[in-house]
Amino acid sequence: MANSYFQFKQFRIEQSECAMKVSTDACVLGAAADIAMAQRILDIGTGTGLLALMAAQRNKAATIEAVELDPAAASQATENFRASPWAPRLRLHAQALAEFAATSPDPFDHILCNPPFFRHSLRPPDAQRATARHTAPDTLSFLELAQFAADFLTMQGLLTVLLPPPEMQHFERDATHAGLFPLTRLVLRHRIGSKPLRHITAFGKQPQPVQTQELLVTANDEYSPDFQALLGPFYLAL
Repeated sequence: MANSYFQFKQFRIEQSECAMKVSTDACVLGAAADIAMAQRILDIGTGTGLLALMAAQRNKAATIEAVELDPAAASQATENFRASPWAPRLRLHAQALAEFAATSPDPFDHILCNPPFFRHSLRPPDAQRATARHTAPDTLSFLELAQFAADFLTMQGLLTVLLPPPEMQHFERDATHAGLFPLTRLVLRHRIGSKPLRHITAFGKQPQPVQTQELLVTANDEYSPDFQALLGPFYLAL
């Protein structure tokens, strides 16, 4: 049984009411996204609030907003925000992305998202977990996410997305249709020689050659040096 919380160095994630718990790949996204110069950051489908809280720790000047459709997750994320050292800079919108778009928010410098990604596989029986992990007509689609980012990013803004490689191919097509282009790609592998586990890709409004890097989670049965350097500010064990 998963823990009811995940303790980081500077904040705690309570996660008992959230379908998707804290994961290694989501932590890599939160630590690797290029948010240093962002003033306004949005986390779409925040779940526990993990990405928003990591952004708040990394960027001391930014204001961070988050959108979450599931009422239980939204309530828990709100409590995680309030319990953090950065509560005044964090705001949660408990609504669908389309409803949030209808409020005409000011443009964002960076949008983060770990979206639903099992497009054609069997849905798990738990409805909350299904919504969190599977694309469907009644949940957030790739095209909806890409179009929102195209509409509400600043001209130099970035959308950074975490997906398995096959799903990222689908997303890149939808993003290009919406007017966003891949700029950087971080390939996440468990160990040397293993299949790519996830792609973390940043999209922007101006096309350019994609810069690709790789990150190994483990090397010689330990966290790799690069992983330790990246997650060191967050993980208690590092």
